[in-house]
Amino acid sequence: MEAITIDVVSDVVCPWCYLGKKRLDQAIENVRDELGVAVTFRPYQLNPDLPPEGVDHKAHLAEKLGGTDAVERAHDTLTELGRQDGIAFDFPAVKISPNTLDAHRLLRWAMIEGPEVQNRAALGLFKAYFEEGRNVGDRAVLLDVAEAAGMDRAVVKALFSAGADVDSVTEEIGMARDMGVSGVPCFIIDNKYAVMGAQSVDVLTNAFREIAAMKAQERIGKN
Repeated sequence: MEAITIDVVSDVVCPWCYLGKKRLDQAIENVRDELGVAVTFRPYQLNPDLPPEGVDHKAHLAEKLGGTDAVERAHDTLTELGRQDGIAFDFPAVKISPNTLDAHRLLRWAMIEGPEVQNRAALGLFKAYFEEGRNVGDRAVLLDVAEAAGMDRAVVKALFSAGADVDSVTEEIGMARDMGVSGVPCFIIDNKYAVMGAQSVDVLTNAFREIAAMKAQERIGKN
């Protein structure tokens, strides 16, 4: 069985990244009997300059998208797309646009414990923010997500307090920008191929199969 790696460059407050994750999960399920797929979530910040306490979500989005009407249109579109992919977006519940650096630190520690733990943490962060309206810049919320994902709450709390991995996560975000990532989600497959945006399940499934087929051909050629 061929195996591929997928690095998902995303931000936990990006609704398209939540859609992208759901579609990725379905695409992986589609090829489960054909391919081994290893997924790692990589950090990206859409709004790195936000203060640690965050800002008012509605005002921030209105300024960014060009008014409240534009925000409502975007939310209507995303709500319908989410419904199709099993996401119950609750945009009125979201009050804060947070700085997501701490959330990405949490995902880094989750990956150290294993891809399944990181996957649960990523899903927990998306769900907490977009479906429950919780502030994922609040460390108390992050500790709840960590614990639900199977992490040791006390250890994670100590890591936050110690300032662990602030520099390394910030550096990794900078590396993504240097690589040319300017929007998320971005799926980097086998460190060679990039699929940009929340593509459909079919597009992702076909990309995985095509890349696996190319790897098989390369291996045959070497032999």
